[in-house]
Amino acid sequence: MEVTISSYPPLGQITQLKDKTFSFIALLEVENDHAKEDPWEVAVWHSIGLDWSEKLLSRISASDSPSTLQTIGSSSVFLYFGASFSVPSSLKFTLKFRNGRNQPWRWCHEISGVTDGLVLVNPETPVQGLDTSLSDIIHGLNPELRVRAAASQTPNTQLWTIDAAVDPADGDHSAYADIEIGNPWGGALRYFALVRHASPWLGPRHGSSSFRLHKDAVMCSFLSSDGKHLVLLGVSGIADVITLLRSSDSGTVNLHIRNDGETKSSGLVLAAVGDNFESAIAAVMYHARTVVFVSKYNDELTQELQTLSDGVKPEWYENWYDGLGYCTWNALGQRLTDEKIIDAVDALAKNRINISSLIIDDNWQDIDYEGRDQYQYGWKSFDAEPKAFPRGLKDTVSRIRSKHPSIQHVAVWHALLGYWGGISSSGDLAKRYETVQVDRKGPNLEGSMTVIAKEDIGKFYDDFYRFLADCGIDGVKGDVQYMVDIWVSAKHRRDLTQTYLDSWMISALRHFSIKAISCMSQAPQLLFHQQLPRNRPPMPVRNSDDFFPDVPDSHPWHLFANAYNSLLTQHLNILPDWDMFQTDHEFAGYHAAARCLSGGPIYITDKPGKYDIDLIAQMTGTTPRGKTVIFRPSTVGKSIDPYTSYDEPVILKVGSYHGRAVTGTPLLGVFNVSRKPLRELIPLSRFPGVLSSMAYVVRAHRSGLVTPVVKPYSPSSILTVSLDVRGYDIFTAFPVTQFDSETNGRIFVANLGLIGKMTGAAAITADQSELLHTGRIFLDTRLKALGILGVYISSLPDMSIDRDFMVTIQGQPIPPHTVTVNTADEHVLNIDIETAWKELNLEAGWSNEVEVKVYFDIEYP
Repeated sequence: MEVTISSYPPLGQITQLKDKTFSFIALLEVENDHAKEDPWEVAVWHSIGLDWSEKLLSRISASDSPSTLQTIGSSSVFLYFGASFSVPSSLKFTLKFRNGRNQPWRWCHEISGVTDGLVLVNPETPVQGLDTSLSDIIHGLNPELRVRAAASQTPNTQLWTIDAAVDPADGDHSAYADIEIGNPWGGALRYFALVRHASPWLGPRHGSSSFRLHKDAVMCSFLSSDGKHLVLLGVSGIADVITLLRSSDSGTVNLHIRNDGETKSSGLVLAAVGDNFESAIAAVMYHARTVVFVSKYNDELTQELQTLSDGVKPEWYENWYDGLGYCTWNALGQRLTDEKIIDAVDALAKNRINISSLIIDDNWQDIDYEGRDQYQYGWKSFDAEPKAFPRGLKDTVSRIRSKHPSIQHVAVWHALLGYWGGISSSGDLAKRYETVQVDRKGPNLEGSMTVIAKEDIGKFYDDFYRFLADCGIDGVKGDVQYMVDIWVSAKHRRDLTQTYLDSWMISALRHFSIKAISCMSQAPQLLFHQQLPRNRPPMPVRNSDDFFPDVPDSHPWHLFANAYNSLLTQHLNILPDWDMFQTDHEFAGYHAAARCLSGGPIYITDKPGKYDIDLIAQMTGTTPRGKTVIFRPSTVGKSIDPYTSYDEPVILKVGSYHGRAVTGTPLLGVFNVSRKPLRELIPLSRFPGVLSSMAYVVRAHRSGLVTPVVKPYSPSSILTVSLDVRGYDIFTAFPVTQFDSETNGRIFVANLGLIGKMTGAAAITADQSELLHTGRIFLDTRLKALGILGVYISSLPDMSIDRDFMVTIQGQPIPPHTVTVNTADEHVLNIDIETAWKELNLEAGWSNEVEVKVYFDIEYP
């Protein structure tokens, strides 16, 4: 077996630390026989400044080693080594090891090809009041730009606005301006950009040398050698101007501005500097929100949206978000029929898969099928395709709802402009509404198309959605929204874009209380005009390109792109939608874990009869009223490593958080998106929301193993994580509460939520604990669904369930056999709420929650 080595801080990466003194830990995996016989040594070869030197690491005892929550092969053993380092500002390093003092050293880069690691120490320092000039940050800052300092809404950041003039459009022809900005930091250590991966979609790009982009970017971030982050954001959608970022041949940042307006205008870039990426991007996004709001102040749309939003009941869109959904797209393909749809929902019910939302995707509409492919097909009339739905859409929906009352919401797909090819020039819609011919230019989309004219767009959407509502439809998926950006004529974009976007939004609010999904809508002006303002309730918006079940290489990229796109989209007034997926698929668990962490909706697209029931159970739970719900963390899942590229052999880490600050629950999903097995040491301190003053236990979803009580920055709070190709896991850090007993010392308790669920911590709606005067601990938990409640109790191995515990559900004593010790960890108490609920014949109360009360004696013998 080949020896493998890992470390924290890691090789090949840039690690930012706040403290100058830190512990360096290395892990060797060696065969059992060699571990016993050979005196292994590990050394750090490092430089602080210009001189390089060697530091030998010491063996770490098992009690002070990192924690492992995964099964280790019996043929190998983990050997840990460590030392303390004190670094004034930066440390460059590599590792070497040998199995005896008389043996030659083996260098890591010779074995694995991994490059040196770099540690940057930058304690957070307040920057408010400092008068740093942007020209000190962007070298060679173009003096022709108008640069002004602005007040930042994010602590410890500085903010500037950058304006560049652009001429007016000339008739149908847009005006363009390409202007150099300068060189961030005079050369950044690393950069991260979100580019127009395709016309409808954003995608991440990374680099560690000269700035090079082959596609236009909406946002770019640059890391300096001092550990500072410069974020540049091009603002679009104001006054018919789009502002994007490009790279020059010399590696500088350029502005690319398009003006569709009839007056001279300017492109706007926001620039922010902070000690970390999250603060810097928050600064530019918050200011962009203000800029967009001011540009629309007193706008009639804003007032109408606010009036309609006031009528949206919270439980309506909570149902829309939080129920398990089913989409017909990959499951049933194109050329839908009412029979296919009804057979699909019947098959779900037969397998006891209780969906609450059904999305009837593309190809239900009455299409003319004229032209070479779907991009030329036009939409003829509101009702469904007559041959495929012979009794009409209303009859299909009525039969679905009457046979499957658990399906609370039925939505249909349509393109923003009607269909991919717009409106059929010979159909009923073209006769009922004024239309206009527009030219378009994009992949597969060249040529003219017929669309509803400006004066009738509002009426068209109002009539269509009224028709859908009468058919029993109560939601829509508005797709192909980017197409307004690929019209050739500046006049058409100027006259129609905002009207289409606003009319769609108003009608979705008026008729469906914003039960709508916005799709293929990451064109720049849509991000800022439609998705950034907070004048309406949030809606799901597709966060990346599609789930492609038959393209194996697409699946790791799909997760990677979503995790990085969310670094920007977390600041929009949306729920990032990571798209549907199939549970009967080789990447199913991979996708399921990502969807659970995403914070967005979950909907499956399984072919009838082909389901992974166990995987669906890991994502969902059943409420007391019988509805299937998902467990969305309260914050959006996103990458915690903004500058790590897709091609690097590094675990993708998706961080999330559920609950209130301090008392909430940090979550970290880990995914191997590379083509080889990976191992890393991941500190608890990297989980989002972890506080150094708190103590935690960390549980792995897949193994069910739990760490002992740990504090951040302690050796045992570092997790050794090993993932095979396509491997994944979710680690959840639960804050512990300490109780002091007179007879048994300190006892630590943590509420683990519903174990067996990928994000079971998000099932908790309320949680409190206290020490009663009787000497008993009282835990009161409210849950949104049934399942197995896990409670970590550090003293559980020494306790007796029969003697020391009392558990009630909805005020009734729970059957004794439903309370057991967890088989994976003896410190975890399992309370089978679902079985107890059924055996006690309980019924849901007005709140549709489950209340579980646990009492136990800490002064046990």
